[in-house]
Amino acid sequence: MSEVEKLRQRIALECQAMHRLMYDFAAVSRHEIIAHHYDAIGAYQNQLELLVGNVEASLITAETYIKAIEAPGLQP
Repeated sequence: MSEVEKLRQRIALECQAMHRLMYDFAAVSRHEIIAHHYDAIGAYQNQLELLVGNVEASLITAETYIKAIEAPGLQP
């Protein structure tokens, strides 16, 4: 598995975790927890930039976010 694919998977996991915090059973999630996931996604995007450049890293991150939150069982 390439480094880009590994980062894509990590971004997806962070997106799914963040989405669950916002929409699952908890009525309110702590802002700090959600912010932590956003920060992790940003760090992974920075690593992607070193591998594929800024524009491609942004596209990969956005695509991965969309796919992650559209995964079965994650719709609010």
